[in-house]
Amino acid sequence: MTRAGATGHRPYPRVVAHRGGGALAPENTLGAIRHGASLGFKGVELDVRIAGDGTPVVIHDPTLERTTDGRGEVARLAYAEIARFDAGVRAGDAWRGERVPRFDEAARLCRELQLWANVEIKAPTGMERAVGEAVARAAAELWRGAEPQPVLSSFSAEALEGARSASPELPRALLVSRRALPGWAERLAALECVALHADFALVTEALVREQHAAGRAVLAWTVNDPADARRLLGLGADSLVTDALERIGPEFR
Repeated sequence: MTRAGATGHRPYPRVVAHRGGGALAPENTLGAIRHGASLGFKGVELDVRIAGDGTPVVIHDPTLERTTDGRGEVARLAYAEIARFDAGVRAGDAWRGERVPRFDEAARLCRELQLWANVEIKAPTGMERAVGEAVARAAAELWRGAEPQPVLSSFSAEALEGARSASPELPRALLVSRRALPGWAERLAALECVALHADFALVTEALVREQHAAGRAVLAWTVNDPADARRLLGLGADSLVTDALERIGPEFR
């Protein structure tokens, strides 16, 4: 059976730390990445958006309210403004002072720690292709000559089209949720993706077999129950993303 490495790209880590440090650290921060690595994780998932001044930044939401003590839309604020806010305060006093990092800072840390990175491209409606191009160009430069190379993923086919146009050498993966529209399988092939990143509820033995036959890896997200993790790995899933780092470790069996 074809596995992840058969695509010519480094195989996916068995378990990937969601947003850097799962539920144990303030998401998408440098502290989270370090914490995930300290627990032995070899791969992290990060979300990247473009700030109002064109700076790629690591943050999940389009706004600052949920994860920082600031307010406002990421796409309308310069990075200097975003960096003033505390991205660790909501995780407790021990994390105070963490901030929303620039993408280049997170990339350098991943390289230093030899972490594989699943870089999820986030973009406002109507800006998907442009953001995909910007993130891909940045990633290609930040990981130039490095191993392991990151995988660029997105729910948006337009963002992945932009990424392919800007940096075709970087591997791509399509994210699919339970609300996915028909036609995602065709987009997966058209975008020359090396992997399918699927909501874990969608992953079946037949789906895994089909994707492996096409030379693609299957990553299941977000898996927080050890019983689900064991079942999915038993079905042949190549990788799991988890928030539950303390229960689903990097070499979970």
